[in-house]
Amino acid sequence: MKTNRLSDKLAAALNDQMTKEAHASQIYLSYASWADNDGYSGIANFLFRHAAEERNHMMKLFEYILKRGAKVKVTAIPAPTADPVSVNNCFEKVFEHEVSNTKAIYNLVKLSHTEEDWATWNFLQWFVKEQTEEENLAISLLDKIKIAGGEKATIDTLYLFDKDLENTPDDARLAQEATTANP
Repeated sequence: MKTNRLSDKLAAALNDQMTKEAHASQIYLSYASWADNDGYSGIANFLFRHAAEERNHMMKLFEYILKRGAKVKVTAIPAPTADPVSVNNCFEKVFEHEVSNTKAIYNLVKLSHTEEDWATWNFLQWFVKEQTEEENLAISLLDKIKIAGGEKATIDTLYLFDKDLENTPDDARLAQEATTANP
């Protein structure tokens, strides 16, 4: 009995996104290793947590594909990009990667809408919100690094940034959550 409720095109696109999420996890692991090796244990901790979060995103897609009756296709993950050259560069790369991932999610949303697959469209709204949070978080971290001096940040300011990231929450407030009492 055929139970697949995803088109071949949408199943392939969801599988591709699953691989992108696995790749994102590897990128964060690679950057965390770089940060830890350079003595930034707080930044490394933050990046390790994000690697786990990206793997959870991969598993969310994995489960959805299975639950919709389609076949999950586990494929090779591309190698992570080159190590960052600085803390500033690390978070510029994080931001660029998140923007790229957001575009991929938007393409999936568009495809699900075009195919009138409302279950998938609804499922993907969680990822839309998540990507908004990820981009906001990356922007706020880049702003902090900029205030600290960007590429010219001193050892003292990088130390404080590293300590701050050790305990920074992994999510960011969204604009739709703001009120006049809590902007």
